Formats: sequence, C-alpha cells, structure tokens
Amino acid sequence: MIIHEGYKNLNFNLPVVTLGIFDGVHRGHRFLLDKLVSRAAETHGESVAITFNPHPRLVLEKNSSGLFFLSTFEEKKFLLGKTGIDHLIIIEFSREFSLMKACDFVREVLVSKVGTKHLIIGHDNHFGYRGEGNFETIRDCAGLYGMKVERVGGFQYEGETVSSSIIREELLNGNPSKANKLLGYCYSIKGIVAKGRGLGREIGFPTANIKLIDNHKLVPANGVYAVETMADKHKYKGMLSIGKNPTVNKKSAGRSVEVNIFDFDRDIYGEEIEIIFRFRLRDQQKFGNIGQLSQQLELDKVNALQLLS
Repeated sequence: MIIHEGYKNLNFNLPVVTLGIFDGVHRGHRFLLDKLVSRAAETHGESVAITFNPHPRLVLEKNSSGLFFLSTFEEKKFLLGKTGIDHLIIIEFSREFSLMKACDFVREVLVSKVGTKHLIIGHDNHFGYRGEGNFETIRDCAGLYGMKVERVGGFQYEGETVSSSIIREELLNGNPSKANKLLGYCYSIKGIVAKGRGLGREIGFPTANIKLIDNHKLVPANGVYAVETMADKHKYKGMLSIGKNPTVNKKSAGRSVEVNIFDFDRDIYGEEIEIIFRFRLRDQQKFGNIGQLSQQLELDKVNALQLLS
C-alpha cells in the first residue's frame, strides 16, 4: 500500500475509490474494502481509499476530551495496509475543509485530483458540509462527470450490521469477546509502563501501570480481564485491572490500568507495551482486607490461564 499525504500530484490508473473514517477497520470496513479491491481487479485499475486526519469530530466538536476511538491513526494505517488496497490518501481535516460541499468535493477532489472512475461508498456513508453528501446526492453529482457510484450494504454479523459505534458500546459494556468478533481481531491498547505504588508486588502479583500513548484511545469498562501482553517482542499471558482499585485506594483515586504479566520478571519501566483484550473475568470488587484480595487474584489467575489456553 502506497500512502499519499494530501491529493496533489496524483496519477492513478483507472482508480476505483472509497472513502471513510475507518475507525477500527472492523469487519464491516473490510467487507467494503474487499469490494473495492475486487472492483479494481475487474477493471484493471487501482484501488484507492481516502481517509481523514485528524478525526473530524476532534476538529468540529468544542470539547473533545470525552471522545474515544477504536484505533489511533497509526493503528488505522497499519490495519488498512493489511486489506490489500493499492493506495491510501490521507486528507488533512480542518474547519475550512469541513465547509466544502459534497458536490464540490466530488468535482474538485474525486474527479479533478484523484481521477475517480468508480466510487464505492458504504450504506451509511455521508460526507461534505454537514454530511449532506448521501448516496443520492453523490450519485447525481458524479453523473455530471461520468463517474460511476456503487453503494455497498452493511456487513451483517448475527443479525446486526457491524459498525464502529456498536463495537465501542460493547467495549464500554465490558464485553471484549463480542467486540473482537465484530472487529475480526482482538482489541488492544498501547501504553508506557510507569512506576506505581508497588503494592501488587508485596502480595505476589506485581503489576505494570500503563500510561496510554493516545488519550483518545478507548479503554474498556472497569473490571478484571484475561489478556495477552506484547513486551520484548514476545507475547505473554496475564490479567488486567481497570478501575480505581477500591480495596487499596481511597475513593478519590483516579482510574488506573494495571497488568499482571504471568511468568515475567523484568524491569520494563519506561517501555511501551501492548495489552490485547481476550476475556472479561469479573467486575472490580472491594475486599475486606489485602488477604481476601490476594485470594481472589489467585482465582483470577487460574481462570485467566484456563480461558487463554
């Protein structure tokens, strides 16, 4: 996949094009992108996907602190690169760009700059000023320039259409197993290992405290999870706690993300690790004392190992 920053100096051969945010690059997105690749092969052209950076909501919404997404932009590029598309165009999204009307985008970008011959859009795709560019609008505009427009239906899984919003909801409800099925891969977060209070090591369950690399990356619901951890370019089994650790912390304590990596005893402070979510074990609980917490952690480890095996 060749990456293009912006849409100047492009020269494609019979480009078949699609566009979208592609948050998470889930099974629904890949269903659309598979269609893109096959259409390009049929017409002996090149497959081209267009996306935007930063995420439009980060630009348009006054308060972006509560916005969380399934993928960072680097993750999105990596996932798109595995779909088999020939080209990825990254358009810088700004308030000025958001004012461009749908038909102007078709004419000035898709036709004049990209040279689109065949446009494929998802069933719920909207673009242009205030999202006015629906399928009918786009088809009417494209017809003026001899560009074919094809709409692809949504990908269905167990009777529901897969979407980024549904996957985010599953993760926020603490259901990584369902989210992973909709994604088509296991959800993960990346972060830097920071020093904590060291209480986990005192009770036999040392944890790595994770500081997220991207503050807009969605962290699943509070609870305890069976996970896999990528560290030292190796994958380790483990269990992860998300929440305020009510047994050892005061009520005012902030939310933390801590992983206990099984069969691992190396100092990794300051290093980047990746946490891969597999199964939810339980809700966070407040125990009467540290001994009760330690006993529960022993059970959690047994359950995690059974699930991960």
